[in-house]
Amino acid sequence: MSYAYLFKYIIIGDTGVGKSCLLLQFTDKRFQPVHDLTIGVEFGARLVTIETKPIKLQIWDTAGQEAFRSITRSYYRGAAGALLVYDITRRDTFNHLTTWLEDARQHSNSNMVIMLIGNKSDLEAKREVKKEEGEAFAREHGLVFMETSAKTSDNVEEAFINTAKEIYEKIQEGVFDINNEANGIKIGPQHSTGNNSIPGGNNRSNGNGCC
Repeated sequence: MSYAYLFKYIIIGDTGVGKSCLLLQFTDKRFQPVHDLTIGVEFGARLVTIETKPIKLQIWDTAGQEAFRSITRSYYRGAAGALLVYDITRRDTFNHLTTWLEDARQHSNSNMVIMLIGNKSDLEAKREVKKEEGEAFAREHGLVFMETSAKTSDNVEEAFINTAKEIYEKIQEGVFDINNEANGIKIGPQHSTGNNSIPGGNNRSNGNGCC
């Protein structure tokens, strides 16, 4: 199916916070509890609809290990949106957010929309990071915030789509230069449509990595 715009996303954060599981839940609507670590990057895509316009989300899921950080940095360039993920049951993943954010802002365009994600909200009994702490970090750094569960799919759809809405609003406000593909936005073959459905098409290239 043709689209009005293509938005490039990157998912970043420590190893094991559920980045690949979030992507798999969004593109395939399934959860895979046993998984390999992502090596380098993985890719997924799906069409969504924002204000009647079909928008293709092209999502790069990056490895969290330090050894792959240089590869990850190359994907910041050309991303319109980023999901910065931590695990609410692991305080260390929250403590590392500042480093990830500095890295992202140093290597991406200044208009990139960043959504802060506290993942694994289904593990409330093991929670180490309060929701209020995530909200405070997001406020302090000008991020959008949401807690999700890749396992139960809670808020996963909203996380990806709300990021797309923010990008779309920036396009309408003239913040993004949509003629410069380095901003992570590509004008598609279909610029206006009355189609309000949300197709679930996807083409994830590797289904077994859930770092």
